[in-house]
Amino acid sequence: MKHLILSLSLLLAGSHALAQNKIADHDSHHTTPAASSMSEGEVRKVDKGAKKITLKHGEIKNLDMPPMTMVFQVKDAALLEQVQAGDKVRFTADKVGGAYIVLTLEPVKN
Repeated sequence: MKHLILSLSLLLAGSHALAQNKIADHDSHHTTPAASSMSEGEVRKVDKGAKKITLKHGEIKNLDMPPMTMVFQVKDAALLEQVQAGDKVRFTADKVGGAYIVLTLEPVKN
């Protein structure tokens, strides 16, 4: 009986450790846009009322998007308070519910 209990305890401990490693490994494959490399761009227009920004941007790798000029929605309207047309910026964006959303935005210091 003692051997059975000991064997079951070791089996449970081993499977728990394996499950924890699998969870840690699984989580390491997921990155948020903020954790991925930022894209660079230039602000063309800021529309605070509509919570939108027009950016002339370089490649956006996580979206597999080539350089272009386009309008994005912003996740947080406060992001628009820190930039104006003509500013160089670094940003992250993602596609959420069919819309392209700027998640983070920071002016580039010259």
